Amino acid sequence: MSRRLARLVPAVSYDEERFFNCDNAPDDIVARRRAGFDRLARAFRERLPEGRALKARIASHISDVQFTDRYRVPFPFSRYVRERLDVGAFVTATDGQTTTDVDGNQAEDLTGSYGVNVFGYEFYKDCLAQAHADTKSLGPVLGPYHPSIVDNVERLATISGLPEISFHMSGTEAVMQAVRLARYHTGRRRLVRFCGAYHGWNGEVAPGVGNPSHARDTFTLEDMSEATLSVLRHRKDIACVLVNPLQALHPNSSAPSDSMLISSARAVRFDREAYTRWLQRLRQVCTERNIVLIFDEIFVGFRLAKGGAQEYFGVQADMVTYGKTLGGGLPVGVLCGRADLMRRFREDQPTNVCFARGTFNSHPMVMAAMNAFLHRIDNSETDALYASQDDTWNRRAAELNDALLDANVPIRVANLTSIWTVYYTQPSRYAWMFQYYLREQGLAVSWIGSGRLIFSLDCSDTAFANIRDRFVAAATTMQADGFWWHDGMTTNRAIRRGFMRELLERKFKGQPAQDVKLESAGSESSVRQQPARPA
Repeated sequence: MSRRLARLVPAVSYDEERFFNCDNAPDDIVARRRAGFDRLARAFRERLPEGRALKARIASHISDVQFTDRYRVPFPFSRYVRERLDVGAFVTATDGQTTTDVDGNQAEDLTGSYGVNVFGYEFYKDCLAQAHADTKSLGPVLGPYHPSIVDNVERLATISGLPEISFHMSGTEAVMQAVRLARYHTGRRRLVRFCGAYHGWNGEVAPGVGNPSHARDTFTLEDMSEATLSVLRHRKDIACVLVNPLQALHPNSSAPSDSMLISSARAVRFDREAYTRWLQRLRQVCTERNIVLIFDEIFVGFRLAKGGAQEYFGVQADMVTYGKTLGGGLPVGVLCGRADLMRRFREDQPTNVCFARGTFNSHPMVMAAMNAFLHRIDNSETDALYASQDDTWNRRAAELNDALLDANVPIRVANLTSIWTVYYTQPSRYAWMFQYYLREQGLAVSWIGSGRLIFSLDCSDTAFANIRDRFVAAATTMQADGFWWHDGMTTNRAIRRGFMRELLERKFKGQPAQDVKLESAGSESSVRQQPARPA
């Protein structure tokens, strides 16, 4: 249904007048917005000449660049932003918490390298250096194993509580193999995922917008729902249930991205006790019905605890996938599972096999970097870091929220340990602009903007205080520039409904896109996947 709706959404691109006044703000507010936007554009031009020039050279060649540029912000604002607020994309060095771009600008890093950077960049530099030293005499010998794999599998079996392991080159591949093996051993074809959860870009686990194929054997059900447990109890064709524990921060909502912020409605809240109870009940039902429970810990594995989400929530899965940080800075996907589920053949049916192999699986340098990673986290200091991180990051989130409250700005943060999301307390058409104010203050954020801020666990209180002050400065500057003006009456619901109404008028009346006058918001990517309700 979401794909069908996406095909109906017409292209709308605001002209300059509507860009600064799509909420019918007073003239003085519009003037402040223009001045603030122009200042940001001038600052980025002056700071990023080399980065902008390099990006211009690759933009027509790299489809990822074209996609991320277009979807940094809601689509009606996108063209105007792309033409004026180019933020560059080239980094040459890291040092502690900071990154240095090709123009020599330093920024406090809040990207976390999309989850890879759990322990700090210096940690991974050491892992990579050790891997190079251990394998430089070997080169890319593929097929035979590097000896480090022996220690890796023993350590991973202990950490995961699962005895067998397979190695892959990405998290998407590891999840694909987990689903394939679950189907092979159960003889069932259906898989269950939860609304909003991400499990890589393979079509079967990513139905809806972004996937041109039909995932006919995939059920998208509601997280933390009695109805979901009822489906699992009564259906006989479900092979496995996929859980991404990151959803605990925003159940039944897609990963938060600023491209979805046509209104400022973003719901995030982490309740560890409630999510633990849910996982325990899910585990019980899967056991009763012989359904394979798969924890997809590509993102949260080794960030929440040494034993990942299984340890953090106290629930044992039948299979678990790891990736990102486990490679010590190199690409990797890992699947750990019960012995009976990991076997790829049947003793009594010699030609009935479940094939999965990749040329670069168990690459010697990846195995060596993984081994360096596993050794470096196996100490009392890391254990203490894990034990205290809930208190540390909850305290820091509260500290920042107090500072934002004192500054009287309509913005707050919610967190799952060191994974943070910004949310907004006042309806607005311009919440997505905050990412650019963060960048102006020297805080590096990923292309999804303020939706996910990822800290490394080596961040000190002093470093965090610096980030806190810059964060608050970004918010107060944005407020001074008028982007959080509000008439005191408009709600986020009214914004979204009004936007959809205007889109329908544009679709069926054929108005020129630049003439569309919108008083509320929404976007094709804000159409949330609705949970399926199989009979």
